[in-house]
Order: sequence, then C-alpha cells, then structure tokens
Amino acid sequence: MVQKPKISLQAILTTAHLNYEKKLNIHAFFKLQDHALGEDLVQDAFIKTWKYLVKGGKIEIMRAFLYHILNDLIVDEYRKHKTSSLNALMEKGFEPKTGNSERLLNILDGKAMIILIKQLPEKYQKVMRMRYVQELSIEEMALLTGQTKNAITVQAHRGLEKLKALYRL
Repeated sequence: MVQKPKISLQAILTTAHLNYEKKLNIHAFFKLQDHALGEDLVQDAFIKTWKYLVKGGKIEIMRAFLYHILNDLIVDEYRKHKTSSLNALMEKGFEPKTGNSERLLNILDGKAMIILIKQLPEKYQKVMRMRYVQELSIEEMALLTGQTKNAITVQAHRGLEKLKALYRL
C-alpha cells in the first residue's frame, strides 16, 4: 500500500475515534453493564474498521458503520457461554437458597386450588380459572365473557369466598 493513502486512512479513523468513541462507550455500557468490557469492544470495533479500510473497503457513513460493528460484537458477547463460579457470584451479592419448601408448598396449594375450583358452580369456575390460572385482568375477563367489569368482579369475589370455604373443609 502506498504511504499517502495510509495516512489518509489514519486521519479518517482518528477523526472517527475522536468524534464517536465516547458515545460508543456509553452505548456499549448500557448494553453490557460493564465498563471494561464495553471499552474493549469499542476498541475492537475500531480495529475491525481499520482492517476493513486497509483492505480497500468503502465506508459511506462512519458513525453507522461503527455502531453496526459494535452491535455485532455485543451480540457475539451475549452469545458466549458464560460460566461463573459460586464464589464470584457470592461476591456480587448472590445468596443461594438452601430450601425450596415454601415454593413447594405454594405449588401444592396451587394444585389443590385447581382441584377445588372444579367443585365450584359453573359460573364461578370459569371466572376463577381465568383469574387465577390464566392470570387475566378484570378488563380482559370482561372482554372475553361480554359481561361488565362489575359483574366479573362480583363473580370473582363470590367465587373466592366459596373457594375459601371449600379449602377450610
């Protein structure tokens, strides 16, 4: 390569670095939540841009090109299989739970409630399933059934009272 075009390429890349590096670092930080890794990826983006320019590539809009390369590098970083040691996780504040008894009881209670819902009268079964199994809002339930929100709210309340009575037995 002739010396003159190489100097021109250096000037282009230096100008781009001065104009866009800070914003690229901010963009990378918000995507990765890691300053050091973001800065490394921004530098990698500039290196890849330099290699592309040296090979004779044409760049019409430098800013868009740099962001495109940086986003590709961020996606590659996301796709990497990350393994973390327990000690590293604990340093960041992770506390492993020793027992799942509360979660297990919630699951068992939920299954018992589904069985009890089947014992309710038909009009309460439908509302209770939509509310607590499908987790629909009152508005969504009203749209699906064609009833008013007030009617659905009353049915949900009465169904819940009947369900509590069945659960106590």
